[in-house]
Amino acid sequence: MAMKSRQASSFVMFDVIYEDGSRSSNRRVPTSALGGLDGDDAARPILEAQDAEIAQASGRPRHAIRSLSRTPPRPVEEDPKGARKKPRA
Repeated sequence: MAMKSRQASSFVMFDVIYEDGSRSSNRRVPTSALGGLDGDDAARPILEAQDAEIAQASGRPRHAIRSLSRTPPRPVEEDPKGARKKPRA
């Protein structure tokens, strides 16, 4: 059985700012949905669809998205012996 490629199963994390000023961090969008001519703009309809599902489940509507940006990567700590550690949570 072939291994799944990392590209096929990876996600890009986004921070979303709504019109009312609230923020939603670390929203996942599949990498396969990005990278075309639209770039990160292709994430907006995916995030809006996620918001619609959340609003339906919670009964509270979400505000419109004002802006979105990629979540900055977490720094990787170095072990004193030179081995890399996982990012801190």
